Amino acid sequence: SLSLSLSNTDTHTHNWLGLAMELPVKSPSPAGGGRKRRYRIETKSLSYGVPANGSGLLDWRHWYRVHADSKPILKNVSCEARPGELLAIVGPSGAGKTTLLSVLAGMTHPSRVGGDILVNGHRMNPSRFRRVSGYVTQDDALFPLLTVEESLVYSARLRLGAGRAEAAARVRELLKELGLDHVAGSRVGNHGGQGISGGERRRVSIGVDLVHDPAVLLLDEPTSGLDSASALQVVLLLESMAKVQGKTVVLTIHQPGFRILELLDRVLLLAGGTVRHQGSLDLLEKKLQEAGHCIPQHVNVLEYAMDAMTSLDYVDTPSYSQELVAGVAHSGTVKEDPNIVHANSHLGEVAILGHRFFHNILRTNQLFAAKMIQSAVAGFGLGTIFMNVGNLQARVGFLAFTLTFLLSTTTEGLPVFLQERRILMRETSRGAYRVSSYVVANALVFLPFLL
Repeated sequence: SLSLSLSNTDTHTHNWLGLAMELPVKSPSPAGGGRKRRYRIETKSLSYGVPANGSGLLDWRHWYRVHADSKPILKNVSCEARPGELLAIVGPSGAGKTTLLSVLAGMTHPSRVGGDILVNGHRMNPSRFRRVSGYVTQDDALFPLLTVEESLVYSARLRLGAGRAEAAARVRELLKELGLDHVAGSRVGNHGGQGISGGERRRVSIGVDLVHDPAVLLLDEPTSGLDSASALQVVLLLESMAKVQGKTVVLTIHQPGFRILELLDRVLLLAGGTVRHQGSLDLLEKKLQEAGHCIPQHVNVLEYAMDAMTSLDYVDTPSYSQELVAGVAHSGTVKEDPNIVHANSHLGEVAILGHRFFHNILRTNQLFAAKMIQSAVAGFGLGTIFMNVGNLQARVGFLAFTLTFLLSTTTEGLPVFLQERRILMRETSRGAYRVSSYVVANALVFLPFLL
């Protein structure tokens, strides 16, 4: 077994956390009563590069092939993520952790990727893989004015194509699974204002990508910015999903503490875009000892390994057990209809997004009233000044003032687009809706306030 002998340490950790929060993760019943499909991800000699010193920014060639003078970010990376396990990608800053996770999620330009990415032994199709996976970025891209339940309901309606009743039922189940049912009616808020805590906000971000029950979950720095207790809660939640539901969970993490290390099944240690270790922490400790290192008593193995990176020669863990390999092989490949990309029609997406836009507007009562009063006062002022004008010059002046007022009000939309940019990029990249639907819904809702 490749576990970290967690029988005693896990019990202690779970008992400690039980005083703070209960995480009742349940294994959902697959449709049709069959076994839920599992996915094993493997990379072989993976490489990734970007144009060096901006050399390709004005060169059309870099759009379809990697330049010979490109700067390598990942070099000959071979790794494996297995169902039912928690794999952590670790390493110092600039090691390529986030880049590797983005490549695994299919979020990078394919022309810059070399090597193979295999899903259950077959080449990965990025568009199909996105439908069975969830990708959680480091930043919490959420609407601060929506409640926790509303954030998940809108995500469920967009990702599942479900009606309100079906989406609400899925969200109620997910809230219990994430341990968020006690804050379901609370606004999400942001880091600088009122709202739920940082750990709860991070679990909402995870929940947004769990509404479609993905078999693979990829997370970029899920513990970043959290205190030790909140970070442990998040990792415990991920561990439960891997063990209970058989999900393939891959996360990047910078400096995990002792209690988090006890929950990790395997680690992938990167340095300079290359693999220095893949396997259990026990194997990593053994390699360090064989290299002549003596790990201090109060320093964890991973932290010490980052300082002694040059002494590590890459040695992979032993092969997976025959039973689990047979189970993964039996699961087969992804067989969804490639023609189905979005869960809703254009009209359905516009309706859901428009409802969400209007919901956010109604939550800002003072801003809503100020915009209405501003338009009314400006219209009354211009109408009074140019009332009963008779000559052509005065009419042209009235038209110029009116156009100036309308154009000046369009700048009010810029902060909205800047705030929602990360949300738009995250949701469209995962196939939740089309960009055109976002533009139409935004125009229909906000245009009346600009007139």
